[in-house]
Amino acid sequence: MPRFLCLTGPTATGKTELALLLAEALPLEIVSMDSALVYRGMDIGTAKPSLRIREHVAHHLIDIRDPADAYSAGQFVADAKAAALTIEARGRIPLLVGGTLLYLSALRRGLAKLPRADAQLRRRIDALAAEHGWPAMHARLARLDPAAAARIAPTDRQRIQRALEVYELTGEAISTQQRKPPDGGVSVTTLALVEDDRAALGRRIELRFDAMVEAGFVDEVSTLMARGDLDPELPAMRAVGYRQLWAHLSGDYDWPEARRRAITATRQLAKRQMTWLRSEREARLLRPSDSKRAEAALGWARRAVEPAEIAGSSP
Repeated sequence: MPRFLCLTGPTATGKTELALLLAEALPLEIVSMDSALVYRGMDIGTAKPSLRIREHVAHHLIDIRDPADAYSAGQFVADAKAAALTIEARGRIPLLVGGTLLYLSALRRGLAKLPRADAQLRRRIDALAAEHGWPAMHARLARLDPAAAARIAPTDRQRIQRALEVYELTGEAISTQQRKPPDGGVSVTTLALVEDDRAALGRRIELRFDAMVEAGFVDEVSTLMARGDLDPELPAMRAVGYRQLWAHLSGDYDWPEARRRAITATRQLAKRQMTWLRSEREARLLRPSDSKRAEAALGWARRAVEPAEIAGSSP
């Protein structure tokens, strides 16, 4: 079973920069732990590492899905484990980097044993939804699995589809199966960048969004819309920033309102991430504004991967 290091934290806390510094000092390869970086064509709004960076330091689980496709925590766990085994076979260390904390929890604690996706069944469910609407499919789910329907919104087509798919494949409600003991998790040694100064983080989020816009974020979303096979309810298009720009380009609200909503949504995401990480007992916390954060992170990484070699030495 592979073992991971993990560098996580809210958006705009400098995870990528710090991960690259660690990779310069240790034989690390980066495994993305970000639910949006998996999608091709979503580069600017996700702050995806450039090709130049990825050529310099090996990255995994980036650009592995089309935005029309869903990507789940279960798929991430399988892909991350496979990537880690490949990395370790080369004598190197897998470093998870990203802020999708559901993925971290799933990897560490394991997941319920659910059936794999069935493409043919999903097409049939999608066809029924196209005919009757997703609220009607949600009503069907409520009859089959009231517990799942109670926590899934009538417009959340991805989760409705998955719950119906699991029921069709197994004859048992997904809510029942999720209560069963999960598959075993893996070892993840975690360093979390958590900012005490929320106002400072908010300013960084605002500057970051404006820099993305300057780099062509609006054009990126316009190009995705022009494909014709995407819509704002797809998981990829629900990513922070993408949803608000899609609505703006669709005429739902003007640019100042789109900018305000995108920045507010990003701040709310960061707040949820910080709340989760502060309650995470297994993570070491480090302030992004700490002047010695690089030295502290490197010391943490060395102690995690080379305990015998660094005994008695300074970071």
